[in-house]
Parts: sequence; C-alpha cells; structure tokens
Amino acid sequence: MEGQAQAPKKRGRKPKPKDEKEQYQQSTGKMKEGKKSHQPSADEKYTQWKALVPVLYDWLANHNLVWPSLSCRWGPQLEQSTYKNKQRLYLSEQTDGSVPNTLVIANCEVVKPRVAAAEHISQFNEEARSPFVRKHKTIIHPGEVNRIRELPQNSGIVATHTDSPEVLIWDVEAQPNRHALLGATNSHPDLILTGHQDNAEFALAMCRTEPYVLSGGKDRSVVLWSIQDHITSSATDSAGPKTSGGSTIKKWDGNDKNADSPSVGPRGVYHGHEDTVEDVAFCPSSAQEFCSVGDDSCLILWDARVGTGPAIKVEKAHNADLHCVDWNPHDENLILTGSADNSVRMFDRRNLTSNGVGSPVNTFEGHKAAVLCVQWFPDKSSVFGSSAEDGLLNIWDYEKVGKKSEHATRGASNPQGLFFRHAGHRDKVVDFHWNTYDPWTVVSVSDDCDTTGGGGTLQIWRMSDLLYRPEDEVLTELEKFKSHVVSCGSKA
Repeated sequence: MEGQAQAPKKRGRKPKPKDEKEQYQQSTGKMKEGKKSHQPSADEKYTQWKALVPVLYDWLANHNLVWPSLSCRWGPQLEQSTYKNKQRLYLSEQTDGSVPNTLVIANCEVVKPRVAAAEHISQFNEEARSPFVRKHKTIIHPGEVNRIRELPQNSGIVATHTDSPEVLIWDVEAQPNRHALLGATNSHPDLILTGHQDNAEFALAMCRTEPYVLSGGKDRSVVLWSIQDHITSSATDSAGPKTSGGSTIKKWDGNDKNADSPSVGPRGVYHGHEDTVEDVAFCPSSAQEFCSVGDDSCLILWDARVGTGPAIKVEKAHNADLHCVDWNPHDENLILTGSADNSVRMFDRRNLTSNGVGSPVNTFEGHKAAVLCVQWFPDKSSVFGSSAEDGLLNIWDYEKVGKKSEHATRGASNPQGLFFRHAGHRDKVVDFHWNTYDPWTVVSVSDDCDTTGGGGTLQIWRMSDLLYRPEDEVLTELEKFKSHVVSCGSKA
C-alpha cells in the first residue's frame, strides 16, 4: 500500500505504482511457491476453474480493466437481435491520480442462451479487453466512485457515492462525453443530495416504487431523499433509454458551465446506529419503509411514517461488522445480510430476534472471508447470490436447505443451500448485479489487479441451464442426448 495518511477502504484499494506493484507481485509469488505443498495457489484454483468453464457455463465474457472498479450495474436494454442483445453497463475507474476518476457508461453485447459454442467461451485471454464490452461514454467524476445504483423507474438515471457526504445524481444519457485527461475539470452532476454530516461511501439504494434515494454513512445516520420534483414525468414513464439525448432531469441554467449543480435536502435523517452504516435497502413495495446494516453488528428496520428512530433494531445480527443487506422483492418478510464473519444470514421480519439478539431463519456458510455483497435473484424468490473477499460468488437456493437429491453424488461437505460457485475471480469480488432483462446473466467485478496484471476483472456470465432447471426435465434432456449420440455412433 502507498504510505498515505488516509486509512484504506475495506472494500477496495488504490492501485499501486508500477514499481511497487512489481515488488509486491515478486514477494507474493515467493510466498505462493512456499505454500504450494500445503494448499493450491490462487492461480492453480483458477486453472482448475477455467478447465470446467465449457461444462458449467452457457456463456462467459472476461474483460480486463485498465483501472479498478468498485461497482458494476446493468442499465437499460438498447437493442434486441437474433443471437444477442445490446445493453448499457455502468462501471467506474478508480485511478492513482495520473488521470481523473471516472464513471463509465459501456455498451455490452449479451449473447442469448444456448447460442455460444462451449469451446469458444473458455478461450479468452485474461489480459485482454472483451469484444463484448465497449466504452460508450465517460463522465469525469469528482472523486472515486465507490458505489453506483440506478433508478428502477428509469435506469438511465444513476446515483453515485464517493468519499464525501453528498450523493450525486446523474442523467447519464444527457451528460456530455468527456476525455479523462490530467487536469480536466469534473463533470457537473445533475443533482447533489445533501444531509450527511460525514462521508457516505458505500450505503446507497434507490426505490422501486417512487424516485426516492437512501444513503448511510460514517455519521451513523440513514438519510432519505425524494427527487420526484426534479425529474420530468417522462423519466418514470418507461425504463428504456432516452436515446434522443434530451434530459429527464429538469435543468437549471444549463448555459452556464460554471453554475453549481442544484442541491436537494433530505426528507428525513434517521438515527439509531452506533457505528458506520455500511448498506441500506428499501422495502420493495414502499418508499417509507427501509432497512440498514452497519459496523455496530445491527440490522435496523425503519418506517418514515412513524418517526426518525428505529422501528425495529436487531442487535448482534451477526458476530462482526455487517457489510451488506437486501430485501426480497417477491417475499417482503425476508431480508438477507452479509458480514465480516464470513456468513450470509436470512431474517424473517415477523420474527427477527430471540432473547434480545438476532435470530436468523437460516445461516449460509460458504465463504472463507468477509461477505461484501448480497442480492436476491429477480425471478425466483428463494434464490440469491453472495460475493466475498475470498474471490467467490456463490449462488444459493434456500429451498434446497435440508433437501437431498436422489441423484446427488457430492459429499456432505457442500454447504447447505449452495448450488453454484463462480470461481473466475482471483481476489475479492466487490460487486455483482443480476440482469433483469436476462435473469440468469450476472455481471461481477473483482479487485484482483495484483494477479491479473491490470486494474481488476469484469466478468459477464450465465451458468448452464442444466444446473437450475427442474431435475426431471434435465435428466430427460440428457437421456435424449445420450440416445442421439448412440444412434449417431451406430450409423457411423
């Protein structure tokens, strides 16, 4: 790490200068050599994973980043065609100061299911950019982009967190494309949301039902805003992109390049945490109900209609700091949390505590390091994903907990509820996002610049449908395939 006074972030780190990076790689290389007799190295595990790609995946794209990105999000779908669809993808560039930090709007070609040939998806170069991901627009961001979240009513409007108390709102289609050169002035956000008294770095959410924004920060508070009065009615009429270039956020004096961006004060500031708030989530059906987690090991549920104090406070939701939370869009009683204790827990809001401490319905233990991100699957209420500092992105189904398949061959060591493990990243997976237009397609990003020789890795992937379709249906298909192979062999 660079000898800076500022403490490093928990979930990302500044890129090392090249000479320091080389020294670090040499030293870690020697360490790895010494450990090989005891356990496989990250490179060996990765090689094993890559050999299985044609079997496990329907499609996979690997994109080596120039600079690390701490967040990745799907934007609106742009085009549909026979074999692939075009869609916006939001990333960031966390630089070392030699060029500005940026918010990147990319175009991604998403190959449709059962189109890609098995032998092609595993033939990628780890050090190359993917032909499926192309930069469309660059926004020069005032500070590093720690978190990106899109407005569900119109995913062309995004919110970003940086190392400041403000939340920045961007109409990405209307923002001008900029060249990220040293000394270039920052792009102007379309709105600035004020209300935090200290930096708000990671906790950020946007509401499904109304254009509301939620944030948490180092000031131990949760802050709620409405941006309803600042966006045009057309912005929430459709989730599609505004390709005309016209703004969906009402403009102030757009002719004055030096004019300050308009600011919006909070609707409410909510106090109840005793340490930094690390993540927040809205109730899927309400802009007035939300939850938050923090470094005080607490999960708090809030109701803006009844005051600014906690509606329910769950002490000791985990045995360590909580990093992430998500509220089930299909079953509003279920809330997921992820923690530095390496576990994911599922809570039922009808029965959150027992003897004054958190009482989860299930605990999922399949990570070997702190969990950084949890997210429910958009199309099935029992499925969710979790990513962690161990470089793994696990896919779970809580309905599989306690159930044994008569065809299963795996040993009992497999964690309960785990049915897929994405092991294509070689260091911490800092963010991932399910694609609502193509539900089993995931974008994930990792801070593995020390092992990839670049700025980290972005991967877009879809597991084989043989892994999640009903078992009887899959076995029938495989039997038909077996019969076909046998008949072809007899004719040869």
